[in-house]
Amino acid sequence: MAVTTLDPKTALVVIDLQNGIAGNPGLAPHPAAEVVERSARLADAFREQSLPVVLVRVTAAADGADGVPGRIDGPARAPRVWPEGWDVLVDELAGHPEDIVVTKRNWGAFYGTDLDLQLRRRGITQIVLVGIATSIGVESSARAAHEHGYHVTLATDAMSDIDAETHRNSVERIFPRLGETGTTDEILEVLAKTHA
Repeated sequence: MAVTTLDPKTALVVIDLQNGIAGNPGLAPHPAAEVVERSARLADAFREQSLPVVLVRVTAAADGADGVPGRIDGPARAPRVWPEGWDVLVDELAGHPEDIVVTKRNWGAFYGTDLDLQLRRRGITQIVLVGIATSIGVESSARAAHEHGYHVTLATDAMSDIDAETHRNSVERIFPRLGETGTTDEILEVLAKTHA
């Protein structure tokens, strides 16, 4: 599927581009620096059109008290000491007071946050999603956005994952069921035409 249009009221939602996540050297298929650069280009273009940019960050209490409590098959979740500044937004995106900052404590950007309220108050009908990790924060947020009735567009070269295969699975199998996909350049081209 390709990006066909962007609604007049579209927001860019940036998932977890913060020091402790964007600093991961093992991301695939796109290095974090490329994801950040492409996301920053999209953010600049949205700001130029006076469209909202939402910067979503994840944080957690050191004792794990605010973590999701469900049982899992994976390794047990132990309380962890996070490095100072791990949950601070990357410099390339920070510093714009007009941006909306949403803090989450789980994978998706909607559950337990005011993201839906922030978008609806502004009349937003569509979101463009970028960030890290494709199969975790981005996919969880895309699923929730779709369920909330938003048109969803995913900039597939402005996201990456801990594994190229999980990224590919989301892009090829999941995202086409939730919205439209395209590259950063394709989305910028549609944005320029839509808001000319």
